[in-house]
Amino acid sequence: MMSMRSSLGRVRGLGSAKEGAGHWWVQRLTAIALVPLSLWFVISVIGLIGVDHAALRAWMGLPGNTAMMVLFLGTLFHHAQLGAQVVIEDYVHGEAAKTAGIITVKLLAWALGVFSIVAVLKVAFGG
Repeated sequence: MMSMRSSLGRVRGLGSAKEGAGHWWVQRLTAIALVPLSLWFVISVIGLIGVDHAALRAWMGLPGNTAMMVLFLGTLFHHAQLGAQVVIEDYVHGEAAKTAGIITVKLLAWALGVFSIVAVLKVAFGG
């Protein structure tokens, strides 16, 4: 049966489940947060060139540095997971493979983030 509706009229209302906008916003906000956090990280690493382990522990033991490192790592892994998820959603075509890929990326980002933050806390507080 031939329809008199335009192509746009036929597809209107058929796409978004209204969750893409939230994902987009979080990805942009984490990107914005990573700008000053990355600058802080790079400047800090440059300032730490050549220091020994004791000096690194003393630096990391300062509450501001520990908090900034935890914020940097948490934001970094979350942003990376969001970006990888978009790539999987766009380029993996089988539903099972897409779901498995997204789950794997989320679990990997969580695991790496947790292990990294625990390592920072261990250096900062000893142990």
